[in-house]
Amino acid sequence: MQPPFLLFLGTAPDIGWAKTASGLAEWRADDCAGQYRMEGCLVDLGLPDMTFAEATAKGVRTLVIGIANDGGYIAPEWIPHITAALAAGLDAAAGLHQRLADHPEISKAAQAHGRTLHDLRRPQQTFKTGTGRKRSGRRMLMVGTDCAVGKKYTALAIDRELRRRGAASTFCPTGQTGIMITGRGIAIDSVVADFISGAAEWLSPDAAPDHWHVIEGQGALLHPAYAGVTLGLVHGSQPDALVICHEAGRREIQGYEGQYACPSLTDALAVHVAAARLTNPDARGIGISLNTSLLSEDDARAAIRDAEAELGLPACDPIRFGPAPIVDHLLDVFA
Repeated sequence: MQPPFLLFLGTAPDIGWAKTASGLAEWRADDCAGQYRMEGCLVDLGLPDMTFAEATAKGVRTLVIGIANDGGYIAPEWIPHITAALAAGLDAAAGLHQRLADHPEISKAAQAHGRTLHDLRRPQQTFKTGTGRKRSGRRMLMVGTDCAVGKKYTALAIDRELRRRGAASTFCPTGQTGIMITGRGIAIDSVVADFISGAAEWLSPDAAPDHWHVIEGQGALLHPAYAGVTLGLVHGSQPDALVICHEAGRREIQGYEGQYACPSLTDALAVHVAAARLTNPDARGIGISLNTSLLSEDDARAAIRDAEAELGLPACDPIRFGPAPIVDHLLDVFA
């Protein structure tokens, strides 16, 4: 997947649908040359809008499908745009469940124009079932009250802060956006269920005693659809520390409004810690990450104080205010 990138936003109605594109724009900004929006798109990443001809003229190499829709499918209305990008000289990359290479029109266009298709949800290796064997080193896992609450951004921010302080740390991506950002990792929800915990063990192997594997979470144990992948990831990660992530102000599970309320921070952390103690009896909650992007600064700081009061753990918005409170506590507890 060669930079520079043109980020495909399709007709995304809000930033939640474009989290792959927004993640690249945030964490690989220098490689993101522009955005491509179809009519009706309501997301603007602040990048230059480009046609495919303009993108190739400016040296762009890859069209990245920046949409994370429910089910991870290639929407029919995208196809003429993707094939036009291939015809214009761009490669195409996606992290969808439905693979570009498996789509007959897209595959045919790529072959006709000599372009490369990158499907990042296709693991390049096979995995064994989880062993539950205690591994050396330390592991921290991000968990959540819901999907799309900031688990990836939290892990990236904590990993960066640990390395800034001279600590040994590795960010472990478990989704397509993290893979696009770092060039490594596993889209854990593409792994056959029996092998999820084994894949998580592979992703965070034995390490030096003071080394931290900072593992991006997926789904949520109290989610009606995506708890399965979370459980395998929790068991295989064997975390010493868990950070509970939540979007401040979210009251209902996204996409299940009117059916399922978001659990409290207390309940969500407790169920994840209980699950983690199957493979690591010493697993513990270490902090709270709040996405406060929809709040004013005063309201954000109030929400952080409320979260700390609820759980008795340090809380922060790791993007807005930095992850120092969590990292301070982590290094103190595991000194």
